[in-house]
Amino acid sequence: MTRAKTAFEDALARTAAAVETMLDGLLGRESLAGELERPVRLLEAMRYAVLGGGKRLRPFLLIETARLFGAEGIGAVRAGAAFEMVHGYSLVHDDLPAMDDDDLRRGRPTVHRAYDQATAILVGDALLTLAFDVMADPATDVSADVRAGLVLRLARASGLGGMVGGQVLDLAAEGRWTPEGRPLALSSERIQRLQAMKTGALIAASVEAGALIGRAGPAEMAALSTYGTLIGRAFQIADDLLDVEASTETAGKATGKDAARGKATLVGLHGADAMRARLEAIVDDAVDRLGPFGDRAAVLVEAARFIAFRDR
Repeated sequence: MTRAKTAFEDALARTAAAVETMLDGLLGRESLAGELERPVRLLEAMRYAVLGGGKRLRPFLLIETARLFGAEGIGAVRAGAAFEMVHGYSLVHDDLPAMDDDDLRRGRPTVHRAYDQATAILVGDALLTLAFDVMADPATDVSADVRAGLVLRLARASGLGGMVGGQVLDLAAEGRWTPEGRPLALSSERIQRLQAMKTGALIAASVEAGALIGRAGPAEMAALSTYGTLIGRAFQIADDLLDVEASTETAGKATGKDAARGKATLVGLHGADAMRARLEAIVDDAVDRLGPFGDRAAVLVEAARFIAFRDR
């Protein structure tokens, strides 16, 4: 018997559909003002990279956070699509042979396998650039100050001191072996830092972006920023647990690769049981941060739990 979807899962699916429609439109064939041409192969590969897959968690968090303040217009969906483009670009580049060298993503061939490596690199470049185009467009928000804030948050979360910097730290930590041939473990603090940059920064920024669109006050922004940081941490721990415990079919990508590469993870350092307990504590802390919002934050409460315990 098929299990009925929960109200949260229905909300997640509705948002995913709205973001899918937005991405489909933003990646249309018609050139925008200032564009000379949209090359067909590049556009098709970009669409392959971001359409038809994924839970759209980052856009969901952005849109639901904006909704806390009654901001439910098309601007939040556009901003969510921009975050999804950045996330999509990061996956395309992470899957490349020079990075994680993966052949499978969301249950189908990765972009460099479906097309080629040069196209995959350019897909990532184009998605990243288009994301900032979308954020800077007045169609996303009438306030130039808000648009500037959105651009700044996305840039800081995705660049040198965020996602890209975290990927560099992650790559540096791989393949470091002791003379005995065992992985050289990083400290718990160092692992948390690289994971907060590589994965957590974009998740936290999506929550902050939603609060910015909703015109949150300083105290509200601070509470939501902490919530975003905590669920970003929970997401990575859950992902590391999935790599250890889930099948390839469940995860939609190759699993069991972290240990084989000597990749530094908190699960590898402390063990799965200890990290499951820590995951519970992080989720409880994140939920507590939403207390001032009362029942209005019910969906974000469920989001924290879903992120931590998805597909397990």
